[in-house]
Amino acid sequence: MRTVTDPDVAAGYAVDSSLGAVPPASFEVVRARDRADVVEVLREAGATRRPVVPQGARTGLAGGAVATEGSLVLNVEGLDTIEELDELERIAVVGPGVVNASLKAAAAAVGLAYPPDPASSASCTIGGNVATNAGGLCCVKYGVTADYVRGLEVVLPGGAVMRTGRRTAKGVAGLDLTGLFVGSEGLLGVVTSVVVRLVPAPDPPLTALATFGTLEAAAAGVVALRAQRPGPSLIEVLDGPTIDSVQRLADYGFPAGCAGAVIVQSDRPGGTAADVQRYASVLADAGALDVAVADDPQEADALMAGRRALHAAQELKGPHFTEDVCVPIRRLADLIRAGHRLGAEHGVDVTLSGHGGDGNLHPCFFFRLDDPDSRRRAEAAFDGLLREALAMGGTITGEHGVGSLKARWLPLELGEAEMTRQRAVKAVFDPLGIMNPGKVL
Repeated sequence: MRTVTDPDVAAGYAVDSSLGAVPPASFEVVRARDRADVVEVLREAGATRRPVVPQGARTGLAGGAVATEGSLVLNVEGLDTIEELDELERIAVVGPGVVNASLKAAAAAVGLAYPPDPASSASCTIGGNVATNAGGLCCVKYGVTADYVRGLEVVLPGGAVMRTGRRTAKGVAGLDLTGLFVGSEGLLGVVTSVVVRLVPAPDPPLTALATFGTLEAAAAGVVALRAQRPGPSLIEVLDGPTIDSVQRLADYGFPAGCAGAVIVQSDRPGGTAADVQRYASVLADAGALDVAVADDPQEADALMAGRRALHAAQELKGPHFTEDVCVPIRRLADLIRAGHRLGAEHGVDVTLSGHGGDGNLHPCFFFRLDDPDSRRRAEAAFDGLLREALAMGGTITGEHGVGSLKARWLPLELGEAEMTRQRAVKAVFDPLGIMNPGKVL
């Protein structure tokens, strides 16, 4: 294993991509090279009761991989080998440091696909995806990381190695401990190997883009698309303020004064062209002002360009934090309206966009760095939106995780009795409480 001795380099490992993350005064960073390194670190940590913060590529937005005071940061990016890719069984066995896009490329080379597709696919790692149960743009058809993890190898605090799940297509032996670890955000142990399920590769997607004069019509379009059979592989929604931000970056063809846009794709083998034409008709019937349909993959990419430019547009607009709430799909318009109302009440610019087909939006709250009260008002608006989402039957996080930034809101969703049960489960695997302290629970 390699201990990071350069203070400037270590500082980079002490934070993730969450807003406001800063290194603590005292911490240590170790970069594991293999499972034996992980075992050694967790054995030593168990003996000394030293807190351990597991991490991968540090692309998370919820503060789940930020170092805590006196902790040992255990980075597993070096465990980046695709150990096996079995075309017949349609599985791959990979290290936690394998980049999501690299696994996709390896699967595509043999006519298969690994569907989970976080926006940070080019840099995020499979271990981090497992830790947060990451989703992405195409969850409406393919689901999230948990739907593709068949088994895990995990090192527990103290150094014991356990294996969960299976390699086979079926298996019901024992409790589902794989499901327990997926989404556990480093609270229980450190993943050192993952067995993932692969699927046959789809066709290159085609795209339709519709613009609307009202939020209600855009939301109705999303609901109508969800009823389609065969269904879309992607349904994204952008509100008016989001579209304005994108258009300020460059002209992506959105009309002025547009209240919302819906982007839909199909990747169904042999059926993409027919599907997007049908989806375009559905959106027109829902009240779309204009619908553009791609005839080929190049046009499809062009219609997606505005959505893909969203991060750059937000950065241009100014300092902000990007959040992650999910509501029943029929409440999409209610959630967007609530975000706009709360923004107006608190004097904060708020944009809402994201995975409309899942009811999972990423509201952005903008503030001024030279005005501390501006940040406070942005956080107050976010607090209000979380409470609104819960009242709608939603959740405080659809795919980013709880980490440290959302831990104070988790009891609002789960209740104290459930929090107690979850802490008890953590104690089974981590009785000393050394794994990723200060996160989630």
